[in-house]
Amino acid sequence: MPYLGAAYLWVKAAHLIFVIFLMAGLFMMPRFFVYHHQCPVGSEEDRKWIDRERRLLKIILNPSLILVWVFGLMLMVEIGAWSLGWFHLKLLFVLGLSAYHGWIASYTKKLSQGLRPLTEKRLRLLNEIPGVAAAVIVVAVIVKPF
Repeated sequence: MPYLGAAYLWVKAAHLIFVIFLMAGLFMMPRFFVYHHQCPVGSEEDRKWIDRERRLLKIILNPSLILVWVFGLMLMVEIGAWSLGWFHLKLLFVLGLSAYHGWIASYTKKLSQGLRPLTEKRLRLLNEIPGVAAAVIVVAVIVKPF
């Protein structure tokens, strides 16, 4: 039974807006990491990257992830998505992107501690994860292959 009524399209729009913000942040942060790796630990530039990464995480990524989940769960309940095959695929990839967000948050902390556990090449490869996930999610939601 629908509970959102006339608010349904507003919730859907809000969900999509915050997905866009989240994806922008998920694409930006690994790029920040690559550039951050290129500066000496403890330098003025290092401190600037630490601040940029912290702000991107706290101002854009964290709030966007929370709001994507809140609005997404509202939509899930509204349309009874749990019984739809395409939704399970979407949910799997959304959970993966949420885990990726968690990795980004933990790597941000490592960089702020002066650690550089990954190579720039590995970071560039990891930067592809959100794009692949977004493609699968869009196909699942729009095409509804099953």
